[in-house]
Amino acid sequence: MNTPVQGYHAHIYFDATTLPQARALCEDAARRFPLQMGRVHEKPVGPHPDWSCQLAFGAGLIGEVLPWLAMNRNGLVVFLHPLTGDELADHRDHAIWMGAVRPLKLEMFE
Repeated sequence: MNTPVQGYHAHIYFDATTLPQARALCEDAARRFPLQMGRVHEKPVGPHPDWSCQLAFGAGLIGEVLPWLAMNRNGLVVFLHPLTGDELADHRDHAIWMGAVRPLKLEMFE
């Protein structure tokens, strides 16, 4: 694949019982790294089947953010995907899952 990766989105999944933990993880990531923390959604949005918060960051940070999330997610599910301009492939074919793989609503990209 020769498509350049412009950046990444990491989606932290949570529910009512893990909301404080997810919020703390996302806020900690935003303090540690030059990334953008999205809203904390207390309902499924877009293709995501669970409540989530998005962390958006440049391609050059993947080597720092990915291992930090792996070591600090403390049981939360993290869905991470590149941004190449092909939303369907980015979410379906190029995804990195930490924890349980969740069923995404991909029909919105077809």
